[in-house]
Amino acid sequence: MRQFRRSSDIPKLFQYFQLVRQHGRRYLSVSKQRQNQPQSQTPKSSNGGSSSFQEFMPKPGSGSSISIILAALIVFAGGIKVGFDLKQYFDHGASSVLDTKGEPRYAPQTTMLVALEELKRLLAKDSSADEIEDMISVDDEIIQQHAYSEWSTSNSTNKPVAVIYPRSTEDVVVIAKLCSKYKVPMVPYGAGSSVEGQFSAPYSGFTMDFSRMDQILAVHEDDMDVVVQPGVNWMYLNKKLASTGLFLPLDPSPTALIGGMINTNCSGTNAMRYGTMKDWVINVTVVLPDGSVLKTRRRPRKSSAGYDLTKLFVGSEGTLGFVTEATLKLAVVPKSTGVATCSFRDVKTASAAAVKMMREGIIGLAALELMDQAQMSVINKNGGTLTKDGKTRKLWPEQPTLFLKFSGTDKSIVEDVQRVKDIAKSFGATKLEHATGDKEKDAIWAARKEALFAMVAQRDEGTEIWSTDVAVPLSRLAEIIEVSQQESSSLGLWSTVMGHVGDGNFHQSVCYHPDDPEETAKVADCVHKMMDRAMEFEGTVSGEHAIGLGKKPELEKEVGPGSMQVMRTIKNALDPSWLMNPGKVFDHTVGAGHQ
Repeated sequence: MRQFRRSSDIPKLFQYFQLVRQHGRRYLSVSKQRQNQPQSQTPKSSNGGSSSFQEFMPKPGSGSSISIILAALIVFAGGIKVGFDLKQYFDHGASSVLDTKGEPRYAPQTTMLVALEELKRLLAKDSSADEIEDMISVDDEIIQQHAYSEWSTSNSTNKPVAVIYPRSTEDVVVIAKLCSKYKVPMVPYGAGSSVEGQFSAPYSGFTMDFSRMDQILAVHEDDMDVVVQPGVNWMYLNKKLASTGLFLPLDPSPTALIGGMINTNCSGTNAMRYGTMKDWVINVTVVLPDGSVLKTRRRPRKSSAGYDLTKLFVGSEGTLGFVTEATLKLAVVPKSTGVATCSFRDVKTASAAAVKMMREGIIGLAALELMDQAQMSVINKNGGTLTKDGKTRKLWPEQPTLFLKFSGTDKSIVEDVQRVKDIAKSFGATKLEHATGDKEKDAIWAARKEALFAMVAQRDEGTEIWSTDVAVPLSRLAEIIEVSQQESSSLGLWSTVMGHVGDGNFHQSVCYHPDDPEETAKVADCVHKMMDRAMEFEGTVSGEHAIGLGKKPELEKEVGPGSMQVMRTIKNALDPSWLMNPGKVFDHTVGAGHQ
């Protein structure tokens, strides 16, 4: 097996031997002494208990030692069934990393603090005392900020023991090696804008805040790519690239950092035209759990050489390795752009109109967004949006509204806008407007960009917003949005539907009182029904928010046991101790884990 390729891997092999011994079987002969013992007798150690397997190991280099390794390879790599099902150990790693409850075995917090002191000593070799103090924080307030998110309903009750701010790949290597030595969990943190509990620390450990690794390392204009660290903000990057006529065409949360965008395979309002993050990552440099460094491929835009390891890490939520550098493709900034809006009587009609616009093949249509009447109402309650003069404010029709972006030439945009207007009118649109001037465009699009912040600003004190997303094939979009809106409205709570309908992805948000168990249960049931419905419609439980803590059971349902087995096998191969962002995406066994 690939896990046992180096001499340093022999201890791992012996751990599997120990599994066999612990289950009362003798399938391998390890010494003459053991061969001569009756099968019913278990050798005793000097302390009277069962002897450890290592006591019976022949000395390295002996012929019987080689026999053991060969025998083990036959048994484990050959897949021979030897009295009990070995498959379970490949489901969740060797038992040496699991406790008696079957959960990953991590260092207690006292040991984590010992590891933290050793980390300070290691960093002191190349850093001053002030630099180390700036890199490591045990301040309660900072720890709380890195452990809890008001954007997420999937927060853990546990917290990290420290927040560490690496400055380079080398720093991450030092931290990873130390955590591997002491079995300390590592949790990556970027901007803190994820909504599914991606940066929660259910097993405590060290949180690694990558926001200070914020350098643009290289811009290759002729190649249309850029090399960046994970702490670079995407809007800052595009501002720096403006003079080149190039940009990274994704449009997620304004606060999002490149590392988090890669970890969650994010998208945003431009996904309909430009795809998701996976389509723009050429390669990544990754620090693996044991501290080794991997660069997934070279810099050409296309390659058919071997497995695509880049996409293995994109969307893995930091569970397989931590990205410390990334090479990203860039696109040419469109010569001209325009925006338009059109309002409809209900969300089903608006969604159907959106699908029709997609089917018409309007080349310049770059984004197609939906906001329902509740969302438009909250925009107005928050004061509306500024008009092009930057002083007066605009109030919007409180109806389901489509927001559209166009790109191309001035002439093509005019033609595309007219085609959209014709389709909208055929679906009974009640309000249509468009703009091509920069200030006018910004004024119209502001309603879409401010939607989430308006919700947060208008929510009642003591309430939280449960926001989640799904994606379905375009033909099922109108139906699922209509039914989901009806179900959330029946709760008697403020709720809204909005989304990137151009690629079948929408978000549902419900405002609720987290201290009210009955209310919380109703909202949770509504959200789970929406995810189940998405799967019934051949969709996915997460279009762009990823899985995190919050959607693990639904992932198991969506992809099935075969795919989950492959995922767990990959996880075990790269992170056998489950140290990197544990508890996210999936657990070591079905239904395990805690929050």
